[in-house]
Amino acid sequence: MTVLRTAPDALNLWAEKSPNRTFLTQPLDDEIREWTFSEARDDAARLASALLNLGLSKGDRVAILSKNCAEWMIADIAISMAGLVSVPIYPTAGAETLSYVLEHSGSRAVIIGRLDKEEAAKQALTPEIMTIGMRYTGIACQNDWQAMIDANEPIAEPHRPEADDVMTILYTSGSTGRPKGVVISYRAYDYASGTCADVLSFKEQERVLSYLPLAHITERTVIAGPAVYGGSHMFFVDKLETFIDDLRRAEPTLFISVPRLWVQFQTGVHRKTPPEKLDRLLKLPIIGKMVARKVRQGLGLDSCRLIGSGSAPISPLTLRWYEKIGINISEGWGMSETSGLSCTNMPFRSECIGTIGQPIPGTEMKLSDEGEILIRTPGLFTEYYKQSELTDEVKTPDGYFHTGDKGEWDESIQAYRITGRVKEQFKSAKGKYVSPVPIEGKLAGNPLIEQVCVMGAGLRAPVAVVVPAPSAAQMSEADVSQSLQDTLGEVNGMLESHEKLSTIFVVNDPWTIENDLLTPTLKIKRDDLEARYAQLIRQEGGPVVMCEPPAAA
Repeated sequence: MTVLRTAPDALNLWAEKSPNRTFLTQPLDDEIREWTFSEARDDAARLASALLNLGLSKGDRVAILSKNCAEWMIADIAISMAGLVSVPIYPTAGAETLSYVLEHSGSRAVIIGRLDKEEAAKQALTPEIMTIGMRYTGIACQNDWQAMIDANEPIAEPHRPEADDVMTILYTSGSTGRPKGVVISYRAYDYASGTCADVLSFKEQERVLSYLPLAHITERTVIAGPAVYGGSHMFFVDKLETFIDDLRRAEPTLFISVPRLWVQFQTGVHRKTPPEKLDRLLKLPIIGKMVARKVRQGLGLDSCRLIGSGSAPISPLTLRWYEKIGINISEGWGMSETSGLSCTNMPFRSECIGTIGQPIPGTEMKLSDEGEILIRTPGLFTEYYKQSELTDEVKTPDGYFHTGDKGEWDESIQAYRITGRVKEQFKSAKGKYVSPVPIEGKLAGNPLIEQVCVMGAGLRAPVAVVVPAPSAAQMSEADVSQSLQDTLGEVNGMLESHEKLSTIFVVNDPWTIENDLLTPTLKIKRDDLEARYAQLIRQEGGPVVMCEPPAAA
């Protein structure tokens, strides 16, 4: 019988085995604060006592509203020690989403930490919810984090959960509608974090940088969970402006990012060395290796043994570009409902670029007759909180989950490939369905394109709306237009007649979390983008149309 492991169990193990080894490193302005394993355990145990002394009881929900930081990890473990349920909230959430999550989850307390903007939190918080402020917050809180830790002894008997007890409720970022509360059990978390630790070979000397939102399942069970289980060293980022410096300080041995950031890293390289020049240098026998290593060092990734990409599809051409500079990116796939990573091209196989590889141990995947990916895994979520009818819709009697993702199995390389979302397909005026994701992946191989969305419901032909990369600003409009026109021709040459694009519209208003065109995990919000550009894409024009940004949505 498998013994259930929890994050507090793992932290306690390392605090006993390596008490003085550094676990967490947090930069703040000119200060670097660190916690050893024993110090982190002590803070978590004291905070657990403090939470119970506030009057909270087993099963009560406690929200965490903060950017990634060392205290986020300590708070999450303390909540578990106290037998409470954590409710992470994206630090970029607006006031409406914050209010909904706090009310829907029934959170009795919220721990507030690092926020870039605090107005939404100030609007959403009500006097009925207890507030606990970390050292970072500018919001007046009823309780002070450090004072609570200093005033309480470590919890005498940390909570011992059953495998099916609720550990956390994750509210999906969702590209449409209100977020759903995905209930994750201790069993699911243990499977996800433990299996990832095994698949990724987390070791004591591992160094990871935690910067993707800890409110998202990927960071929670692919980075944070395995780091605790494996006794690794976690580094955090101070702010966006110091990201590269913080990355270089960490010298991570394992690094996970999302497609948009991989494109931005590539753009940063091209800003210093134009693509044509870099390609020529990389082809030179000796100089090419030196240049590739210099690029890796510049990115802070020269010490990485494993590198991954997830959350959304990434262009195979982008992956090939990184492969040329010695950065082999393994694409992975998973969902909040499957507790994170479920299928991955790890260990990296070059022939599998453009695929998500094979299921991780213990997870089963298959395709429905319609091509939808169905999955059965020990990491499967328990339910959608307070939405049992919705839970019933997505689970089959034999334990499979309807992912909503369309895929295909490539027998020749024994790997799965994602071809889009079931509900993202649209019909053009020709009456045939078009899947936008594969087309977007092909277009995104042009380094001048930073963001892209293919749309065209009811149009005579699909179109693409793109946001150019910053490197495009260094070129003439004519050269940018010609490059995109060449890409359009190449991509159309790979498509069926009903899929061929008529036009690429170039807009200069980036899609961000702040303007509500990206989810907190940097996925595009298709419905919002289609509404924003509804009039634009119905205009007639040449193959490439350079546009002024539309009025604010």
